[in-house]
Amino acid sequence: MFARLKGWYGRLPADHMRIAQGAARVAFFLLMGKAVGAFKEMAVAYRYGVSDVVDAYQFTLTLANWLPLTLVGSCSVVLIPVLVRSRHGDRQLHGRFLGELQGWSWLLGIVIALLLAIGWPVVLQVAGQGLSPDVHDMSLVLILAFAPAALFTVWTGLSAARLRAHERHINTLLDSVPALMIMVWVLFASPGAGVLPLLWGTLLGYALQALLVQWLAGRADAMPIRPRLRRQAPQWSSLAAAAGIMLVGQLAMSFVGPIDQYTAARLGHNANATLGYTARLLSLLIGLGAASVGRAALPVLSDVQARGDAAYARTMALKWSVVMLLIGAAVVALGWWLAPWGVSVLFERGAFTAQDTALVAHVLRWGLLQVPFYFGVLILVQLLASQNRYGWMATIAVVNFLIKAWMNTVLAPSMGVAGIMLATSIMYAMSYGCYLGLALKRRPGAASRTE
Repeated sequence: MFARLKGWYGRLPADHMRIAQGAARVAFFLLMGKAVGAFKEMAVAYRYGVSDVVDAYQFTLTLANWLPLTLVGSCSVVLIPVLVRSRHGDRQLHGRFLGELQGWSWLLGIVIALLLAIGWPVVLQVAGQGLSPDVHDMSLVLILAFAPAALFTVWTGLSAARLRAHERHINTLLDSVPALMIMVWVLFASPGAGVLPLLWGTLLGYALQALLVQWLAGRADAMPIRPRLRRQAPQWSSLAAAAGIMLVGQLAMSFVGPIDQYTAARLGHNANATLGYTARLLSLLIGLGAASVGRAALPVLSDVQARGDAAYARTMALKWSVVMLLIGAAVVALGWWLAPWGVSVLFERGAFTAQDTALVAHVLRWGLLQVPFYFGVLILVQLLASQNRYGWMATIAVVNFLIKAWMNTVLAPSMGVAGIMLATSIMYAMSYGCYLGLALKRRPGAASRTE
């Protein structure tokens, strides 16, 4: 069997092989990173349990990371195809572009950090009205780490995009550096240290990650870069407008999580906890499956587009999308059967009872329906990004958000938390249909090529 698989793998066309190899590396790095993150959560639970410290940490982490992660997510999709085209052009212009990107990313990160540090008391007054005074005070201390961490997040995002443009995915493993540092500080801290281990672990972890990814990106580009606050490189013309369009779509999709939390809160009966356990299990499946192929595909498809083989890139993406859709369907069938067992193995101990297992497994089964469409659509997202069709991508994202918000109001009252999961599955099914329709529509002037 393994010999047949090896023979099939060896017959893959070169560009398909690049995606497969990249996806395998990303999946491995993601698995390692998830393991480190799990150990970090175990260390925090061991040290703090369910306490005000953890409440303060989760609140600060979620809200302080929202803006920098949204910016990095939207800009990376636009930036990687530009970097792929740029590195095939004049090296001097490419070096100037990288230097200008570095300068502006540092400035953006500093501005976000200052806004967080100065405006955090206002954030606590608006979004943290239900927090206890102790949690409020601890969050004011933790923002001293999370404000500069915003700078490091933007810095890391640029360096990671540079690496991915070279089809190097080690940054996926380095995403676990902050979790590793937090785990070390928490485990070796004295019992009465309070939030300080979380503060120092966060600050040093994000700083170390930024420096490591920057160093690796410099080695990949193999050219000196001088940061500068200018926009003289010609690559800016194809980047600025597209980044703004993508940011609109990314912002719309970033509100899906808060919408689910709000809907679950209105259901009561620990609906938020049930939703949280389900979401963590689904994120593991989605991360190891679709995210690995999606991250590997964008630089390859962008490179194929840069060579002028637009029709070939389209054919590649459609084939991978069908394969991922079928894999996702198999995951649903297997996951539907194994859901009670998996939830029991992972969570059923202590205060988590057999009744809780049955409830989470029921919700998980409805959430699994999103997996085929998520697997299938992510490769099509990379195709449209490589084609610079950002307006359509932003439009679909906004429509997705509206569908999700509407379906939550329709399904949650009758189905409970399972209705929230079903609404997400419907959203991704609609998204897949939209992206597939755009991908199947051949763009004018795209020359065909046989594989």
